[in-house]
Amino acid sequence: MDFGLDETQRDLRELAADLLAGDEPERRLREAGLLDLCRPEEAGGAGLGPVEMAVVLREVGARAASVPALPALAAALFLARHGTREQQERPATLALREPGRALADPPATTADRTDDGWVLTGRKTGVPYLESDVLVTADAGVFLVSRPESRPEFTATGEPAATLVLDRTPAERVAGPGSVAALRHVLTAAVAAQASGVLAGALELTTGYVKTRRQFGRALAEFQAVTMQVADVYIAGRALDVAMWSAVWRLGEGLPAEEDLALAAFHTGEAFRALYTCQHLHGGLGLDVTYPLHRYFAHAKHLSHLLGGQDAQLDLIGALA
Repeated sequence: MDFGLDETQRDLRELAADLLAGDEPERRLREAGLLDLCRPEEAGGAGLGPVEMAVVLREVGARAASVPALPALAAALFLARHGTREQQERPATLALREPGRALADPPATTADRTDDGWVLTGRKTGVPYLESDVLVTADAGVFLVSRPESRPEFTATGEPAATLVLDRTPAERVAGPGSVAALRHVLTAAVAAQASGVLAGALELTTGYVKTRRQFGRALAEFQAVTMQVADVYIAGRALDVAMWSAVWRLGEGLPAEEDLALAAFHTGEAFRALYTCQHLHGGLGLDVTYPLHRYFAHAKHLSHLLGGQDAQLDLIGALA
């Protein structure tokens, strides 16, 4: 595989960075069509794939931006591969997590056939940016549900999220049971890509701080203990990058990617741990909610929790070995 980005991907990275640097980044992303880039061209998108999704999400993470890029791009990519033309044209978010269950567990949500189609019963948590349609995993596959009953949730990042309460809720089936793992793979790749950017942004903020903050007449960066801790954060970032880019490349090429995705998910948890080091190197300033590092820490924590934490990933890696 080639870790280098092609010209289109480099241009996409620059465009995303420019849009996210301005005011109202969500509006700017929508107007530029970046939230639709994984939608097929026939459905009004750009027809791009997992690598391009990762390029944009890494830039979102690098700025700890609170925008709906992750659910929008992941849902569009899944529908581009499994949905009908009509389904591909519908913006959607994702509902995979269930109370007390790991992301890799089979869904406890049940789907039943009726004379009028399908109905779903169950509960989904942590559904981000719920505005209209939502992709829901169930025992019989992946379904689209329009405006289901929901309850607001608290998130570490302050972004909107909800718990879905499904009680024989009408649904439209997108694909069968085998597609549940495919949607989980897309979500894992998207989370790892955004976490990679979060850690890169936090590292840049931290290195800038230790170069200018002085103690005992010297910059913090001149102390060996500080440089070693910065090196640990850099290594965590590189490990996540390698696993993430390998995983999205394999997804884009149609190759088995479950092992690479499991490693990327594990290193997403390592990225969250590395944010503690970044906070430590900032001293008391690292805990100030008005200082940018707080946003990076909150996003790293949220992304790690979306995948269930490191213990769940080690269990999955062990099962795959």
